[in-house]
Amino acid sequence: MALGLAALVPLASPAYAASCVAPWSASAVYTGGMTASYGGHNWSAKWWTQGETPSTGGSGVWADQGSCGGGGTPPPSGGGCDYPAWQAGHTYATGAIVRYTDGNLYIAEHDNPGYDPVISTWYWDPYSCSGGGGGTTPPPNPGGFVVSEAQFNQMFPSRNSFYTYAGLTAALSAYPGFATTGSDTVKKQEAAAFLANVSHETGGLVYIVEQNTANYPHYCDTSQPYGCPAGQSAYYGRGPIQLSWNFNYKAAGDSLGIDLLHNPNLVQTDAAVAWKTGLWYWNTQSGPGTMTPHNAMVNGAGFGETIRSINGSLECNGGNPAQVQSRINAYQSFTSILGVPAGSNLSC
Repeated sequence: MALGLAALVPLASPAYAASCVAPWSASAVYTGGMTASYGGHNWSAKWWTQGETPSTGGSGVWADQGSCGGGGTPPPSGGGCDYPAWQAGHTYATGAIVRYTDGNLYIAEHDNPGYDPVISTWYWDPYSCSGGGGGTTPPPNPGGFVVSEAQFNQMFPSRNSFYTYAGLTAALSAYPGFATTGSDTVKKQEAAAFLANVSHETGGLVYIVEQNTANYPHYCDTSQPYGCPAGQSAYYGRGPIQLSWNFNYKAAGDSLGIDLLHNPNLVQTDAAVAWKTGLWYWNTQSGPGTMTPHNAMVNGAGFGETIRSINGSLECNGGNPAQVQSRINAYQSFTSILGVPAGSNLSC
């Protein structure tokens, strides 16, 4: 339910008041650069937030864009949702709206030279077009997630209550291409592959943080110019793919529009943020491999290449066959639950 206050009609100089964008909603998720109106002002989110009333106080997540009046931004000429098709290599300015090859709309949150809208939410966010214009609230995941809540619970019968299904589905909008690319079989295989690797990394979604506390001080790379502002021991493994090192927290936070360098604890206290960091690695990082795990699954390279991208330097090429087999066993179990074949090239 939208909780934005009705904009007051200005008593003087109405021509100079900016139009109010879509009202702020307590239930909506906002990432860096997304806008909302509240209390007769437009506001811009600096990083990920949900349920924080726009103001200049609190956590400082909201930036006041000035007073506003009237309705939201009008739709494009001709009405409706007739936006141009995205073009790779075409320069887009902040605020540009395009229709991607998946049929969905995206809005540029930062100037960019034609980056792919489904790769990073730093440059693009999903855009909801209702014909009334205004706002950048992401639409729900198109068609729903290919793993139902019942199947998720079957996969993780002993999971920690922190790792909620709702947190996972809330995180999906950050990477719209995840488990929505290719045939129904490929979509389910990718979801199974991601969750199988997550299961291996967390002991079946039991562990939220790295268990060996002696390692905690080792994850501060002091050669980075931004250092370790949250403390030398603050960047230990957290979340479904055990995000670690200050440079990974910085990179993930920049991509997601969340200040994880200064607030790494968000990965162990906010389920949606935790899942987003796992999806960030899956969709954007190659690790010791040659491709992202997402590309490995949608381009037919097979589950074994996802292992290589996540921990190949220690496990693949005979490094630790027992660990590799553990991941394969989980993947085969999860594809069975989803009713699809596991495919070829399972090992690395």
